[in-house]
Amino acid sequence: MRQTIRVELGLLAHAVQFLTRMPVPSLVPHQEDLLGRAARYFPIVGAFVGLIATLPWVLAHLAGLPPLVCAGLSLSLAIYVTGGLHEDGLADCADGLGGGATRARALEIMRDSRIGTYGALALVLSLILRVSALASLPVWAGAAALIVVLAVGRMAIVYTLLLFPYARPEGLASGAARAEGGVTALVATAIGAGLALALGHVAGAAALLAGAGVWAWFSWRLMRRLGGYTGDGLGATEQLVQIAALLAMAAVWA
Repeated sequence: MRQTIRVELGLLAHAVQFLTRMPVPSLVPHQEDLLGRAARYFPIVGAFVGLIATLPWVLAHLAGLPPLVCAGLSLSLAIYVTGGLHEDGLADCADGLGGGATRARALEIMRDSRIGTYGALALVLSLILRVSALASLPVWAGAAALIVVLAVGRMAIVYTLLLFPYARPEGLASGAARAEGGVTALVATAIGAGLALALGHVAGAAALLAGAGVWAWFSWRLMRRLGGYTGDGLGATEQLVQIAALLAMAAVWA
C-alpha cells in the first residue's frame, strides 16, 4: 500500500512538472511511459492552478479594483504558473493550421518559435474572451469557475491523448501517447467532471457540455489537417475547451 501511494504521488508530481513551472521532487524513476501514466492527474493539476489563480481574483475584489483588473491579474498568475505552456501551443497551432496549406507545411510552421499573425490573433482573442467572461462573474462564482475550467481544460488533453494518434514520429508529447486508457480516463473524468458538478452544479454541467462540443470539433480538425495531435495541438485543445467552459459558466451565472 505504501509503495502504491508513493507511485501515485510520483505520477502526480510528474504531472505538475510537465504542466507547470513549480519545482517538485521526482518521486519515481523515469520510465518511457511515465508521462502517459501521469496524465490521469492532469485535471487535478489544472484545479490546483485555478486555486492559485483565485488568490489575486479575491484579493483584488476585496481591494475594490474593477472586475476587469481582477480577472486580468488572476489569469496573469495562472499563465505565470504554467509558463504560458498552453498559450504557446495555441499560438503555434493557429499559425500552423491557418498558414499551412499542406500537412507537412502546417507541421513545419508549428515547429517555428516565431509567432505569426494567426498566432497573435489567437492569443489576443483568448485573453479577451477569458478576461471578459471571468469579469462578468460575482467574486465567489468566479473563484469556482477558475478551478472548474482549468481542470476541465486539462481533462480534455487526456482524452485527446487516449483517443487519437500522435502526428509526428517524435516529440515531447509523444511519450504521453501510451496512456493507460481505462484507469486514466476514469481518474481524469472523476476529477474534472466531479469538480465541475460539485462546484458549478448547473453551470458546471454547462461547462462540461460546451467543452465537450469544442473538444470534438477541434479534435476532428486536428485529425483532418494533421492526422493526429501534436504538443501544440494539446495546448490549443486546453485553451479552446477552457474558453468554451468559461463562457458557458458565465452564461449561466452572470
